[in-house]
Amino acid sequence: MKDQRIIKKYPNRRLYDTEVSRYITLADVRDLVMSCASFKVIDTANDQDITRSILLQIMLDEESGGEPLFTATMLSQIIRFYGGTLQGMFARYLESSLDLFSKQHQELARSWGETPFDAMSRMTRKNVQLWTEIQGEFMRAAGFAVGGDRPKKAEAKQPGPRDNDATGHDESM
Repeated sequence: MKDQRIIKKYPNRRLYDTEVSRYITLADVRDLVMSCASFKVIDTANDQDITRSILLQIMLDEESGGEPLFTATMLSQIIRFYGGTLQGMFARYLESSLDLFSKQHQELARSWGETPFDAMSRMTRKNVQLWTEIQGEFMRAAGFAVGGDRPKKAEAKQPGPRDNDATGHDESM
């Protein structure tokens, strides 16, 4: 497995790709993302990993031009999760959801030669199973019992000799 590509950000705000030994732009970093290249952006001023902030800059550029992916409502909802008790759970749920969506996209591209109905049926069954698992994890993390997690109900009490009279009817009624 190839090592992670290192990109250095200098104080002059320029990005330097150490693999190709040249300065690159945010558009070049976007191309790395699109090609699924593994990389890390390091701030040379303090050796901090700033990959997330560079990716957020790319997202901001993408959102500013053309048709945005995120609506204002979606962004507001995401912001509300910051600092809350569900922040980590939401991040894992969102990451799992995006991963699932990406895998389904790849599978659809691979199965394009099949009968479309068969491919879609198989993917739908798989989606339902995976979403059920993801939702179960989400609910368990939130403290809710899910499916087989529920404790077994106490066995029903069998009536004893004192509970029934000779006719089999309950005297306590």
